[in-house]
Amino acid sequence: MKLSILDQSPIAYGQSPKDALNDSVALAKLGESLGYERYWIAEHHDLFGLACPNPDVMLGVIGAKTNHINIGAGAVLLPYYKPFRVAETYNLLATLFPGRIDLGIGRAPGGSAEVSMALSDNYLQQVKKYPELLDELLNFFQGSFPENHLFANIEPTPVPASSPNVWMLGTSEKSALLAAERGMSYAFGHFMSDNNGPHIVNTYRKQYQGNKDPYVIVAVHAICAPTDERAEELAMSYFLWSILQNLQVKKKYIPTISAAKAYQYSDDDLQAIKQQKETMIIGSPETVKEKLEAIQQTYQADELMIITIAHDKQAVRESYRLIAKQFN
Repeated sequence: MKLSILDQSPIAYGQSPKDALNDSVALAKLGESLGYERYWIAEHHDLFGLACPNPDVMLGVIGAKTNHINIGAGAVLLPYYKPFRVAETYNLLATLFPGRIDLGIGRAPGGSAEVSMALSDNYLQQVKKYPELLDELLNFFQGSFPENHLFANIEPTPVPASSPNVWMLGTSEKSALLAAERGMSYAFGHFMSDNNGPHIVNTYRKQYQGNKDPYVIVAVHAICAPTDERAEELAMSYFLWSILQNLQVKKKYIPTISAAKAYQYSDDDLQAIKQQKETMIIGSPETVKEKLEAIQQTYQADELMIITIAHDKQAVRESYRLIAKQFN
């Protein structure tokens, strides 16, 4: 089974944002050494405890620190940007790191309503134009504008020998259909929502209109430790972090396990944690392997992408090691 890494560059209690970003570079290097297929880093804006608003910049650093692992954005939030600018940026990365660059496209806001206003005066209007923005981006990469089009004679330089691989990211049938109609590979965010996930992925495959075979990544939140009990303990910091996000407190970091153990959870908190566990995989290497294989079979996924968030960054890296060992 092909395995990959999705990183949100979380800031743990006691860390600076620089520490978190350096951890992301270290995680990409570790993923390469362990045989992971690809490493993607996400785009978030002023979002609780996450350090990376700009995957483009991080990929330049990570590409220079790695040798062969595929690296990419998961995702660039296209409604905020002009397609030409995105094409230029990822052509530049693909020129620097040939054959290694993935460009995941998404349309989520990636932050608060105020952030969306700060980034774009017409975000909602751009969301409505998302299919048009996507088509424009693909035309820039493929050089496929009609001869009479305004952009027919311009190129997003530098033009690499091999264009970036463009992916559609999503959790809805709308995103699946858009990927299918454009002949794109599709990454489904199971860790965000498993609601009708297998049906959505199946719809993508049935409606696919590309020249090459359809390809599906399913992104899963997993925490692996030597025992089920230790994995459950590590997950506590993630659960408290998600609760604090909803409360919009100003402590923007992943709390410690001791803080999570001491926290007074309400009945609503406990119910929210129970629901989160339904989309997560938490356990020993044997437990995690069994559950990952079940998800792969359910979705008939070509690849699984693992996201792991906990306060203990050493334990996060060990989680990736243990999972890789189960499939090597």
